[in-house]
Amino acid sequence: MDTTTDRTATARPVTRPASDHVSHTARMTARRPPTSDRPAPADVLDRARALLDAGEPTLAELARTLGLGATQLQRRFTARFGLSPSAYLAQRKLGALRAALRDGADVSAALYDAGYGSPSRVYEDGAARLGMTPARYRAGGVGEQIRWSLVDTALGTALVAATARGICMVELGDDGEALEAKLRSEFPNAQIERVDAGRDEFLAPRLHAVADALAGRHAAVPVALVGTAFQKRVWDALMKIPAGQTRSYAQVAESLGAPRAARAVASACAGNRVAVVVPCHRVVRGDGSLGGYRWGVAMKQRLLEREGAR
Repeated sequence: MDTTTDRTATARPVTRPASDHVSHTARMTARRPPTSDRPAPADVLDRARALLDAGEPTLAELARTLGLGATQLQRRFTARFGLSPSAYLAQRKLGALRAALRDGADVSAALYDAGYGSPSRVYEDGAARLGMTPARYRAGGVGEQIRWSLVDTALGTALVAATARGICMVELGDDGEALEAKLRSEFPNAQIERVDAGRDEFLAPRLHAVADALAGRHAAVPVALVGTAFQKRVWDALMKIPAGQTRSYAQVAESLGAPRAARAVASACAGNRVAVVVPCHRVVRGDGSLGGYRWGVAMKQRLLEREGAR
């Protein structure tokens, strides 16, 4: 053993004057971040996620079990996983519902097995993301005749799909095959046909109208929106927001006479399949930050800047 090292380790501590000790303590305290700002250990947040996967604890119950404050848990969980605990739970339940419906389960059984206490709960928690009633979703768009094509636009490649009533989907992306896969996954049992963009008498003018809309030019685009009654009310409200202006989720909810439905409005925006034409990009958070967007926050920023939003 190195005796020098041993002596150094066991040397008597230097006694500081009381004033120096106070000053030193104050400096160390000033450097230490507040408890609420310190990162939560990963295992604590992983345990929180495991508890959400296993049941439906409230935020208060989850925080109490983990020994954290509810606000701390909400902030740290969201920072780690990108979703609040309640949103994570809603996504888990909705995923279970989607899988059960796709596997052909009875609608009522699928609802209860996924954790929805009553059929009405799926409209509050899940239907906005299903984009249609559970029965219709289970049927995979059966009975629908959908024609689609790809078109180059000012925002890149867009898939435009339409029923006899109007546009049912405008999806943005760089990969044509991936865009088609999204359409077919949304309506797996519909009769889906790809057509030549310039030769289909029904679809051609609608493609041009969508291209104009994506380029920021005024265009009248007939739409056939598939969703719940509440979703459609939200989408109608979005189409009334003038270009160059934004609304918060709370403001949209207030305009619908449902001031407590800001989260439901956000879910309806997330369920919108018709990019730009139904301008969910014009809805932002109450603090002015962008919030989410199906086609990416960068695209949302680009659209708002182009419109000169204020």
